[in-house]
Amino acid sequence: MSKDQSPNSADHLPALALIAGPTASGKSDLAVRLALALGESGRKGVVVNADASQVYADLAVLSARPSAEEMQGVEHRLFGAWDGATACSAADWAEAAKREIAAIHAQGAVPILVGGTGLYIRTLLEGIAPVPEIDAQVRETVRALPVSKAFAALQAEDPERAARLDAADSTRVARALEVVRSTGKPLSFWQAQSEGGIASEVDLHAAVLLPPRDELYRRCDARFAKMLQSGAVEEVDALLARNLDPALPVMRAIGVPEIAAFLRGEWSLADAQSKGSQATRNYVKRQFTWAKHQFPRDWQRFESHDFQAKGYFERLLPI
Repeated sequence: MSKDQSPNSADHLPALALIAGPTASGKSDLAVRLALALGESGRKGVVVNADASQVYADLAVLSARPSAEEMQGVEHRLFGAWDGATACSAADWAEAAKREIAAIHAQGAVPILVGGTGLYIRTLLEGIAPVPEIDAQVRETVRALPVSKAFAALQAEDPERAARLDAADSTRVARALEVVRSTGKPLSFWQAQSEGGIASEVDLHAAVLLPPRDELYRRCDARFAKMLQSGAVEEVDALLARNLDPALPVMRAIGVPEIAAFLRGEWSLADAQSKGSQATRNYVKRQFTWAKHQFPRDWQRFESHDFQAKGYFERLLPI
C-alpha cells in the first residue's frame, strides 16, 4: 500500500487532494508544487481554499493569502470570496467548496484543498451534524462561564469530548457543553448522524503537515512581523472604518484585535506585534491538538519542510 493509499480509497472515484496542517507549516507551497507536478504529468490541479481567514476579501495580508507570484500561475479558488460583512460558517464554506470541487472534476482536473481550518474540512467530508437549536438560556449560562469552569463541567458531563479538546479552547468547550446540556446528548451523538458529506464520493489523498512546533513558532513570529511591515496595519484600519459588528469572524481574526487596539492608542505597535505573535502561537497549538485528535488516524502525517510532491502523493503522481 503506497503512502497515500487508504483502505477506503477507490480509484474509480474522482480524486481530491487535501493538504492540512497548522499555520505556517508550508501548506500553500506544497499545494502549488502539487498542482505544478500534476501539470507536468498531463493533469490540471486547482487549489481550493479551506482556511477560515483566507475566505475574507478584507484579510489579504493578515491571512497570508498567497500572492500572484506565490501562486505561480496555478488557479486558486475561494480565496477572498466573502466580504467581511458576511460571516462564512463551516456550512457556508462546505456548500461553496462542494460546488467548486464538482466544477473542477467536470473539467477533468484535480481539486487540491488546502487549509488549516479543521472544522471546515470535517464539515465538507463528513457533513452537517443535525444538532437541534440550543436553548437560549442554556447558551447564555454556558457562555458566561470562565473557560476553566466550563471545561471542568464538560469533563463531568461529556468526558469523552473533554478528553479531545484543549482546556483553553473556549469556543469548542462552550459548544460541547451547551449541546450536552440543551439536548441531553453529547456532541458525538449528533456528529454520528451527520449528513451531506462527500467523503464517500471522492478518492481522497490527504496529507497533514506537522513540522516541529518550535520551528513553526519562529516562522509565525517572523511572518507576523513581516505582515506589520507589509500592510497589515492599513488593512485593519480599513476594516475599522467600515464599522462592522465586532462579533463578526473577520473582526476576530488573529491580528485584527491586536492591531485595532494599537490604532485606538491602547498600546504600542511593539505590543501589538508581541500580542499578535502570541495569539498566532496559541492558534498553532490548537491546530496541533485538532490534527492529533480530530483528523483520521490513517491520514499520512509529515514533519518535514522538504516538499517533494511525488513523495506525498504517489498515486496521483506515479514516480
